Amino acid sequence: MSTRLEIPKMYKLFIGGKFTRTESERYLSAVNPKTKEKICNISRASRKDLRNAVVAAKAGYNAWSGKTAYERGQIMYRLAEMLEGRKEQFVEEIYISTKQSKTECVKEVHKAIDRIIYYAGFCDKWMQLSGSVNPVQAGYFNFSVPEPTGIVGIILPDNLSFLPLISRVAAVLTSGNSCILLANDNAPLPALSFSEVIATSDFPAGVINILTGQKKEIIPHMAGHYEINAIDYCDDNTGQKKEVMELCANNVKRFHALPKDHNWFSDDMNENLNEIEKFTEIKTVWHTMGS
Repeated sequence: MSTRLEIPKMYKLFIGGKFTRTESERYLSAVNPKTKEKICNISRASRKDLRNAVVAAKAGYNAWSGKTAYERGQIMYRLAEMLEGRKEQFVEEIYISTKQSKTECVKEVHKAIDRIIYYAGFCDKWMQLSGSVNPVQAGYFNFSVPEPTGIVGIILPDNLSFLPLISRVAAVLTSGNSCILLANDNAPLPALSFSEVIATSDFPAGVINILTGQKKEIIPHMAGHYEINAIDYCDDNTGQKKEVMELCANNVKRFHALPKDHNWFSDDMNENLNEIEKFTEIKTVWHTMGS
């Protein structure tokens, strides 16, 4: 009797709330590093796919930033609830995608869910902490109000497959930004399963867009795209960092980078107001005061 051949799942890109085939029809294989067995097929995103993601992110930004801070917090809390219900799935997917032990995978998933809860509670509080009433000359009232930057391109590292994704997405979304993620090259499966959670959540279409493939191919196009307003560079490849900074300078795009040895499990380093403010702008308003 012949052995049956299993059909590996083909994961698509997640753009505008939909699972779309890559424009180039290219794909790569995700492999279990422990057993060298094939896990699934993943789409290899192209420059055109990035452009489509930018269009979707613009619409997503308008919808997400237009919601009240309270509502954004409730939606993010709901995301944590959904991940809590599927935590065993993510533990297993991290386990087969990396060289981590089951204990390490459980720790990573639990920390990721707790981090969403932290930022969900910050959604309706950070503006009071970042805004200010400024002392000016008599006869005027002056105050500063923080606003989201816009579309943020998030370039994830390859050392961990899930916690960095959640940490950066939560910080970026809290203030009302939308984002485009370039997933982990070595272990993209958790990011792809995360897209399935987003697709069935309360997030407006286009708020979170996820591209897979080869980051080194897409990063220059992302950094140089004039309608992406900021880059969150968390990649382990420090050699490409200078190129990204130069491309960001072309349209004065905000650039933020984390060190290669960043501790993703540290609450002090990942859960604070500064992580939100990195992708916000300050609008200052003057008003005359009546006598």
